[in-house]
Amino acid sequence: MGGCLSKSKPVEVKVELTLLDKEKDTDVMSPNGKASPFSDCRPNGALGHCSDEDSAPPRLYQPRDYVEASVCHVKDLENGQMREVDLGSGRALLIKEHGEFSAIAHKCPHYGAPLVKGVLSKGHVRCPWHGACFNIATGDIEDFPGLDSLPTFQVTFVLSVIIITIKRNKHLKYISLCPAGLVCAETLRQEGFTDRIVMCTMDKHPPYDRPKLSKVCTEIQIPPHGLYKDYHDIELLTEKEAVAVDVKTRAVTFQDGSRMEYRKLFIATGSKPKPMNYKGQDVKNVFHLRTPEDANCVARLANNRNAVIVGTSFVGMEVAAALTDKAHSVSIIGIEAIPFQKALGEKVGRAIMKLFETNRVKFYMLNEVSEMLGHHGQLKEVLLKSGKVLRADVCVIGTGSRPATGFLKGSGVHMDSKGFVPVNKTMQTNVEGVFAGGDIVTFPFLGRSNKKVNIPHWQMAHVHGRVAALGMMGRPTEIKTVPYFWSAMFGKSIRYAGYGEGFDDVVIQGDLDELKFVAFYTRSEEVIAVASMNYDPIVSRVAEVLGSGKTIRKTGDMSWLIDKGSQ
Repeated sequence: MGGCLSKSKPVEVKVELTLLDKEKDTDVMSPNGKASPFSDCRPNGALGHCSDEDSAPPRLYQPRDYVEASVCHVKDLENGQMREVDLGSGRALLIKEHGEFSAIAHKCPHYGAPLVKGVLSKGHVRCPWHGACFNIATGDIEDFPGLDSLPTFQVTFVLSVIIITIKRNKHLKYISLCPAGLVCAETLRQEGFTDRIVMCTMDKHPPYDRPKLSKVCTEIQIPPHGLYKDYHDIELLTEKEAVAVDVKTRAVTFQDGSRMEYRKLFIATGSKPKPMNYKGQDVKNVFHLRTPEDANCVARLANNRNAVIVGTSFVGMEVAAALTDKAHSVSIIGIEAIPFQKALGEKVGRAIMKLFETNRVKFYMLNEVSEMLGHHGQLKEVLLKSGKVLRADVCVIGTGSRPATGFLKGSGVHMDSKGFVPVNKTMQTNVEGVFAGGDIVTFPFLGRSNKKVNIPHWQMAHVHGRVAALGMMGRPTEIKTVPYFWSAMFGKSIRYAGYGEGFDDVVIQGDLDELKFVAFYTRSEEVIAVASMNYDPIVSRVAEVLGSGKTIRKTGDMSWLIDKGSQ
């Protein structure tokens, strides 16, 4: 194939920081090219247009629906610095980059992370918690998770005092909890698509924040059914399971017998649990945690009782952590010797295992379930293949998943031997007009020389939806985002960026015993992923470097990355 993409030149990490701080201003476009909903509060300020000698005169009239606040002196901020400032009725994030000032909302709309603790680089700020990026001039979201842009505020100067102007009671209408399908639909509308959009889901609920299911004691907000129709004329059909696709007639058949034709089709059916072989499949109170109702039942049944978790995936471990304050006992069964060993390495896995043990969780590793034992149909015990019997009133199975693509057999849409759907750079399948995304796809990943990979992250599903929508509209774009994953257990947050499959070494800096560390995952001499605990915003810093196409070397000086670790 032709093209001008060349392999990036490896550089020492110390040099990377210099490049990020000193690089000259470049045009930074938002993903949708659209003005922020707060465009009436712009433009932001440029210091070059207002000096001590030539300052803007004080306003003689201020409209009632606007509020002005003096926040600081222009000399209080250095280039490349961010500051959270008080506006009287709220706060804003004031930013100075390349001599220009801008002001945006101070919290990430995804989970409310303080953006002042994030990473500022080349016209955008990256969230310290989950890696979302926002354009500092327009507020537009440039990388996921989430879908909401940020409000921007007008910045002016009076005698070198910075004035921020905001509009009273200005609110965005948020749709933050977005899987791939919803991001695809939302992007189509943002980009000017005016024809009919129909989203079909086998779930009974509209799209919600599914990662919160494993935090079984956390309230999950379910959007109202009419929200998407009212907001962007997106039709949502729930409890509508697809059973067949006919690419010749361009139609989808559903379980209820109905049939719907399409011009463009986006498939994002996610994954389903891998089946387990054990006796007692009919015993009740055994869950795969697929719905909010499942999460509520687990929390209720575990109250002062015995909970057993099968599997040491992130989902299983998060459930175990969430139940420790609620259950009488929590036990985890795993087929490996150490949890997370494949994903995070042995040392990090042991440190996390110790954290769980300190919180009364018992591990039964190198083991499997033989039988679920019940009394009057209700779970009472779990029998292991080792012969050990565990008391259990509720059990959650988190032993992995497989793509929910069985309905595509015979459709003409190509699948590999594991049921994944290969797609090209625009998320299109082998069939013209049929796109796919989320957990079910393998896609060309730039970080691995366009090798097709499967990355079942919530954040990547958002990216897939956006890229697919642009492809449908004949405006192809490539995935350049850095995979970003997070988890929280016992108040400790794990952040992870990159694609670490196949790592051959782990470089640990910090203190594993204190759970304040950074783990660099390397392949040969190259850092391909990073994980951290209590070192924000290091993972976002690394994501910023990797996203710029530069290389972090294993032998480089990494001190600049870890000098600002925080709780």
